[in-house]
Amino acid sequence: LATAVLFYVSYWLTSKAEADRWQQYIRKKVQSSLSTGSLAALWCAAFLAVYREGAETVLFYRALLAGTDPGEASAVLGGLGAGVLALILVFFLLRSGSVRIPIRAFFAVTSALLYYLAFVFAGKGIRELQESGLIGITPASWMPSWDILGLYPTWESLGLQIFLVVAATFALAYLFLIRGRQER
Repeated sequence: LATAVLFYVSYWLTSKAEADRWQQYIRKKVQSSLSTGSLAALWCAAFLAVYREGAETVLFYRALLAGTDPGEASAVLGGLGAGVLALILVFFLLRSGSVRIPIRAFFAVTSALLYYLAFVFAGKGIRELQESGLIGITPASWMPSWDILGLYPTWESLGLQIFLVVAATFALAYLFLIRGRQER
């Protein structure tokens, strides 16, 4: 589930990577909410957006903490704390106006990071399901085990990861095709 959410959000960020498109998307959502004549629709849209982000965060951290020992869990929580402090610093830098983030580059890097996490979670998720006996194991002896990428020598985990690579390739080709048509 975490892999699917990460892949979806990665694709979504890639599709919204251009600043003009992002602004149009936001304006369209706000206008459609306000055109109903009720602020309740706008409030519900904002609430659902924040709720979705919270749910994604819970899924990410649940996947990170699955099967960890106390030392690894404290490292994950320490990373969470460092991330919160970094976000506070970024907030104040952006708020003061001393730093401007290029939206396209920001979304592209964030999208790549989310795709990487989806790829790793897919491999590790299948491995966990195999260790618990819920999924069979078909060895791929030619494949080395590479933990940092979530690569494990089984066809089941490789199959899902190959599917993710193919899906990402088609998604990127589709996005470039649409952008090419819109530029013409």
